Amino acid sequence: MELTKQQKNQHLICRAGFGPSLGDLQPNSLLSSTDTYQSIIKASQKKPEYINVAQNLVNGFMMGIQDVKKQQEAQNQSEVKKKEFAKKSRDLIKSLNLQWLNEMVRSQAQLREKMSLFWHGHFACRNLNVYFQQLLLHDVRSNALGKFGDLLTAVSKSPGMLSFLNNQQNKKSHPNENFAREVMELFTLGRNNYTEQDVKEAARAFTGWGFSLKGEFINRPFQHDSGVKTIFGKTGNFDGDDVIKMLLERKETAVFITRKVYRYFVNDVPNEPVVAKLADRFYQSNYDISGLMNDIFTSTWFYDKKNIGAKIKSPVELLAGIRRVLPIELKNEEAQLLFQRALGQILFYPPNVAGWPGGQNWIDSSALMLRLRLPQIFTGEEVLAVNVKADDDQQMGMGDRGKQMEQVKGMQEMGVGKRMKLMVNIDWPTYTNKFSTVERPALYNALVATLLTAGQQNNTKQVVERLADKSGRDAYIRTVTVALMSTPEYQMC
Repeated sequence: MELTKQQKNQHLICRAGFGPSLGDLQPNSLLSSTDTYQSIIKASQKKPEYINVAQNLVNGFMMGIQDVKKQQEAQNQSEVKKKEFAKKSRDLIKSLNLQWLNEMVRSQAQLREKMSLFWHGHFACRNLNVYFQQLLLHDVRSNALGKFGDLLTAVSKSPGMLSFLNNQQNKKSHPNENFAREVMELFTLGRNNYTEQDVKEAARAFTGWGFSLKGEFINRPFQHDSGVKTIFGKTGNFDGDDVIKMLLERKETAVFITRKVYRYFVNDVPNEPVVAKLADRFYQSNYDISGLMNDIFTSTWFYDKKNIGAKIKSPVELLAGIRRVLPIELKNEEAQLLFQRALGQILFYPPNVAGWPGGQNWIDSSALMLRLRLPQIFTGEEVLAVNVKADDDQQMGMGDRGKQMEQVKGMQEMGVGKRMKLMVNIDWPTYTNKFSTVERPALYNALVATLLTAGQQNNTKQVVERLADKSGRDAYIRTVTVALMSTPEYQMC
């Protein structure tokens, strides 16, 4: 069955962003998906503003360090300052989390923020220094739709990533292979496309890469191994920039990135012939990310039936989507951290260096029950009490208990509790007014077209209609909206 323009646009908006906003509920059935995508691209062209939650903290810390240097007990006082900084930093990471989530909800640059969330998982970094995290986030958001080489270089030289992957300790006298290994395995080539010798030699090339206390990238020449190295069959006096260049020259990098993008934006099961064609164009374009996304979102196969409603929304996508479509005012935004915790995706706290596995890993019995309750929680006032959801930490070789304790530790570090009351105001009149021109018999289908992707309505109408309040038009719209958002189909996009 051929998709209507409305259905195509709904699919596109959910994949290239976080779903329709309240402003998108105007009739748009006359717009082609090509025109819709062009408006999405245009809205994401402007460079993002720097999200800065830590300026006062950083200035105070630096001034404190300078002051104690003048005192006799400088070392002890310096440690005190560091502990104070760490405590405040953890609190500010929560603020950074919520401010970025607000950008996903409110920004017109939907594709940029959606791509940034993808890269946030690809370049997974767990670092409790809020200043380093916000620098890394800005690098990701600024380069999310640019050249992958620029993004890779910026991330590789960011203090957050250099710290997380131990390259500050990578010196010519004691090479540390962690950074070089992850850059190859997780950021570019993927497994089985490099040798252990390549890792060892690349680690030597990255020696000396580090950062200052202010978060500035520094190349320490006295710590760099200037000897001859052989990497990917090439021999020379290579440094870190040379390694990144060689990684980009390898076609395997284009294929690895393209396949991962395809699985995130199209389907968990990649169509390998399509991936190969996309990767070839991606490689030939010098890794132009915008070009890759254009090839995906303007293709005919993107709208194939098998790709419609085939993706499980991540917890952050689910939260952002609910807030975009309903005019919600949160009185205590911190409650969203509890949702992230319970559902297994806390921004700036990935489960391991490989990021969130996604797909069916988002769903288990406890997570699904909470997901189905979210609309009622957002549209009412109740205390939410949750158990810790263990992350998929197989990359760390930990058992269930180990995973649980790792997540508990992370929650303690983030300062996220287990119990919180969500207090919200929803401007229902503004929402219901968006459907004022829809005739009463057509209301259900209009709401379905707004909230669900094509082909999902067949399994929901009978149940939803039983739950609907038919005492009035506005009551019907409200109750059907909440009921549709509480269905398993709403978990998909």
